[in-house]
Formats: sequence, C-alpha cells, structure tokens
Amino acid sequence: MGAEVAAAGGSLPGFLGRKSRYARMDDVLPPEPEDGGGVRVRGGGSSRRYVFACSVFASLNHVLLGYDVGVMSGCIIFIQKDLHITEVQQEVLVGCLSFISLLGSLAAGRTSDAIGRKWTIGLAAAVFQAGAAVMTFSPSFAALMAGRLLAGIGIGIGIMVAPVYISEISPAALRGTLASFPEIFISFGILLGYVSNLAFSGLPDHINWRVMLGAGILPSISIAFVLLVIPESPRWLVMQGRLADARGVLAKVSDGEEEAQERLAEIEEAARATGSGKAAWRELLSPSPVVRRMLITGLGVQFFQQATGIDALVYYSPTIFRDSGMTTESQLLAATVAVGFSKVAFIVIAIVLVDRVGRKPLLYISTVGITACLAVLAASLALLKHGALPGGAAVGLAVLTVCGFVAFFSVGIGPINMVLSSEIFPLRLRAQAVAVGFALNRMASGGVAMSFLSICRAVTVAGAFAAFAAVSAMSVVFVHLFVPETSGKTLEQIESLFGGVGVASGELELGGAARLEHKRLVPNASSS
Repeated sequence: MGAEVAAAGGSLPGFLGRKSRYARMDDVLPPEPEDGGGVRVRGGGSSRRYVFACSVFASLNHVLLGYDVGVMSGCIIFIQKDLHITEVQQEVLVGCLSFISLLGSLAAGRTSDAIGRKWTIGLAAAVFQAGAAVMTFSPSFAALMAGRLLAGIGIGIGIMVAPVYISEISPAALRGTLASFPEIFISFGILLGYVSNLAFSGLPDHINWRVMLGAGILPSISIAFVLLVIPESPRWLVMQGRLADARGVLAKVSDGEEEAQERLAEIEEAARATGSGKAAWRELLSPSPVVRRMLITGLGVQFFQQATGIDALVYYSPTIFRDSGMTTESQLLAATVAVGFSKVAFIVIAIVLVDRVGRKPLLYISTVGITACLAVLAASLALLKHGALPGGAAVGLAVLTVCGFVAFFSVGIGPINMVLSSEIFPLRLRAQAVAVGFALNRMASGGVAMSFLSICRAVTVAGAFAAFAAVSAMSVVFVHLFVPETSGKTLEQIESLFGGVGVASGELELGGAARLEHKRLVPNASSS
C-alpha cells in the first residue's frame, strides 16, 4: 500500500488545467518521532551540487550553437564584402546550418543509444571543431558551405543529446531547472557571438570574419575535460544491462543509498518495456493514442519555438535595425549586443522559475508576450514606412520590441521546449522521439532563416513580422490545449498525464496544505 500525502502552498496545474496528482516517492522520508509527525523532504547537499556540475558540463556544446547563430549575424556583412556573395547565397549560408543540423539530431538518437549519452557529447564537439576549422580557412563560398555543413552536423548531435542526458541524471524536483541549462548556454553563446562581431569588426574585411568564426573552436576544446568528469547516464547503463555501474552513478546523484535503490528500481521497471531502436521507430511511426498525444505535445512545442521567428531576429537583427533607421555598422552591432544581454538575463530568470512556477504558466507568459512584441514591431515598421512615425521613435521601438521578444522567448518557450521534449517520452522512445523533435525544430529554424530576406522583399519587413505574430498567437492556443504540467514528477510518472498507466503504486497526491503531511492510513482494513 502506498502512502498518500497532501502538499503545500497551492497546487501545480496539470494537463488541461487539472491538478497534478504525483510527486516523487524518493523525495519524501518517513517521519521521525521527534518531529511530531509530518514528512521530511530531502534537502540535497553534495549530490545535488554534483548533478548541477554535470548539467553545466553537458550543456557546453550549446555554446557552440549559440555562438554560431550570433556571430553569423555580423559575419555575413563582411563575408558578403570579401567573397562577393549574392543575397540568395547569404540566405543559404545562414539557413543551411539548421537544415543540416536536423540530420545530426536524427543520427544522435541511434548514436546515443549505441555508444552512450556521454560519448555522443564528445563526438558532437569533435565534428563541430572540424567544421569550424574548415570555415575559418575557406578560400571560397563552396569551401565555406562545406565547413558550415560539417559544423551543422556536430551542432545537431550536441543539441539533441545534452537535454536527454541531463533529464536522465536529474531528480524530479530539479529536472526542469537543470534541463533548462542548454538554453542559457545557447543564449550565452549568442551573446559571445555578438561581442565577437563588435570586437573584431575593425579588422580588415578578409580577416575579421575568419577570426570571428575561428574563435568558436575554443569552447569545444573544453569538452575533452568534460568527458573525464561526467558519468554516463544511469538510464542508458540500465538499458545496456550494466546495473552495477548504474547503481554507482545513482549513488552519486541521489541523497543516499535508499533513494538510489528506489530510482534504480523505477528505471529497471521502465527499461523492461524498452525494445530495439527499430521497434522504437515502428512505435513512433504507428503510435498508440498515448504516444500520439506525447508526439503532438513534443513536436508542437519544438515547431512553435522556431516558427515564431526567433532565428529571424537573431540572425538578421542588423537588417531589422537598419530598416528602422540605424545607419552605421557600429550602431547595428552594438544594438545586437543589447539583444544578447536581454536574452541571457531572462533565461536566468526562467531557470529560477521553471520548477517553482511550472512549465505551463511560463509558456503562457512567453507566448502571449512574444505575440504582443511582434505585433508592435510590425506596426511600428509599417507606420515608419508610411511616414506616420518619427525615425527616432521607430529606432527606439525596434530595439525595445526586439529585446522584449528575446526576453519573453527566453523566459518560457526557449528553454521549456528542451525540458518538455526530454521528459515527456518513456525511456523506450526517448532518444528517437527527442531526435525527431529537434529535427522538426531545425527544419522550422532553417525555413525561417533561409526565407526571411525573400519574404521581406515580397511583403516588407513589417509584413514578415505580422505573419510571425499570427503564428505566435496560434502557439498560445496550442499551449492551452495540448501542453501538460510536468514539474515535480519522475520521468516514469509523466506517462499517466497523457492517459498511460504511469506508476501504479506509491503515488503521492499534491494538495493545498501548508506542509507535507501524512494522511491517515488504515492498514489491513477494507475501504468503507
């Protein structure tokens, strides 16, 4: 018989507004006599610091993606001058990274199941280093494209495996916060790219963009150290039948031997249903109703994260600011640095709030705020074009709304798409399903990046952002209808939110008491 408890401080919103019914069994300890009853919750200590460090190290590959996105917004100005590429070539150079990275994401699913999450992180860094080196010394557009394609494969592998790894080593109470780390590292990488643009823009045109791209190799070198520090995912070790190794890792990331044993038992139970990679793909291609609801949620969040236009603002922010009235390159690059600072600042806020406030409330705030910023940006650019808005006001509104967009993006849908994608799928499908989600994410990103200049030429910059605002409004509806609240639940319990069996015993109910308390238990008696 499981223990039922009522929990404190309000309730967590559940799927479609229902209250969440589950909490971790291993986050609750039996009462001690001197406590006068009640429930003690594990505090964390050295094990949580260890998990925190592993999550930071595993997220370093995401600096590479962010740096590439940020630095290319300035590089493209100088590449165009040096290599004399056309506007279409600019779009292809910028957007191809996203399309090729989806191949890396798809490959990473099988690779991470074959060689482990840890060594897949190292493989991603090595492939990116090779691509960045080719780009740095490219004598032509063709060679530059070859290096960018190679770097894209490395980035695709890296962005898929890190959220999976973090979710699989994290306790439920911290999983949302820790799984948000990749997004903050992307944001930090974007800021580094913007700063690099500004710092090296004074060099000759045939050198500056090469230095900007070459500097991206430096973060990936640190991955060699990471591989010596972080452990393998305990869930992957269980899948390989290495129970002793899995127990050793869990002992490091859990608050005691009892919790480690309970987590191991949960993972073993989930792993029994795990089949081969081919079986997982068959199940994804012909999903049950439960898996179909998971796919709708996971793929939908991945799609809307990019379809609202974040890459257009990041890659082409100089173009947007120029259209609003800015003139000099130094002004344009300085404004993009302000955008980068906004992104980093608000992703930190998201990491603090994601496990306290919950996933769904932050997604509401994020998608509504993005919609408002896009609508104001489109309106201000349209009014400027018709002479109804002074130039200075247009510049101010452009900077304010772009910074507002990345702020709302970073506090919600930016990091939470990674959190949800890596936690809603059962173990037997997780690697492949996350790979498909990131592939869709990269396709949407590439579509936006490769078409933005052409769309602006066809319907104006204002028209392009009006279209993004409409898509963003659709994302608000999607969050309301299809996204569950998953905070505070073990990975094995989340399946129940989508109509699955979930965890049949040991369930803990979250109520509205001031603290966790045991409900009255009546052993060996029938229910009345």
